[in-house]
Formats: sequence, structure tokens, C-alpha cells
Amino acid sequence: MAIAARLRSASEGAPNAEPDEPSAQTKPPRPARNHLALARQAYTLRRKRASIFGNPDLFGEPAWDILLDLFIAQAEGKPVSVSSACIGSASPATTGLRWLGVLADEGLIVRENDAGDNRRVLVRLTPAGQAAMERFFDAID
Repeated sequence: MAIAARLRSASEGAPNAEPDEPSAQTKPPRPARNHLALARQAYTLRRKRASIFGNPDLFGEPAWDILLDLFIAQAEGKPVSVSSACIGSASPATTGLRWLGVLADEGLIVRENDAGDNRRVLVRLTPAGQAAMERFFDAID
């Protein structure tokens, strides 16, 4: 449960608080695999939390669910369609679509036509979105 506490404290921390950590020069780099493991665990814990409390609406954060889903998929080299991202948001499709628009407006994700299937639109993290997710996982690791 230590990961859950770190996830919670990192997401609830004061916005201007400076972490008491060694400088980046003395801190060893974290492998992307560790970030992937943290992202998977965060996503799994979110689904488990909703099932334990019996009401997923209590914990709705579609944007965060989408970002976690895209981060995991990108690390695994898997494409994500818009419809799949909406499912990953654990919310109604219209809510997922709305949040995809917000995340795109914020420059965190990009929509692209699928070169292999013109009927499908894919979404992925932008470099800025990827970097933000990595900073988040650096902060809790």
C-alpha cells in the first residue's frame, strides 16, 4: 500500500511545495520500465478502488485515466484509438470525448488518422504530455 500512499500524496501535494530530494546530478536516472510499472499499478488501483467502494462515480477522473492509459500504451508500443481511449477513461463515451478535447487543447495529447485504417483515429501523448507523466512518476518514485 506504500505506492498508493505515494500516489495519493503526490497528487494532493501543495502546488508550490519543493520536494526534499537530492539534486538531479546526484540522483540516478530512473528507467522508463519503473514508470511503466507505477502507471500500471496506479491504473489498476483506480479500478480496484471503484469496485471496492461500489460506486465508480465517487472517484471519477477521466482525464487522469486517459493519461495513464496512453502512457502505458505508449510505453508498450501499442496504438490507442479514440474509442479505446474513451473506454480507458472509465466514463461514458461523451465524457471521454470531451476530456480528449481538453487534453488536446492543453497540448498533452494529439489525434492522428490511422495510416492503416482511414476510418480510425488514434490518440497518443505529445512529447509535453509524455514529459509531464514522467515528471509525475519521478515525483512519487
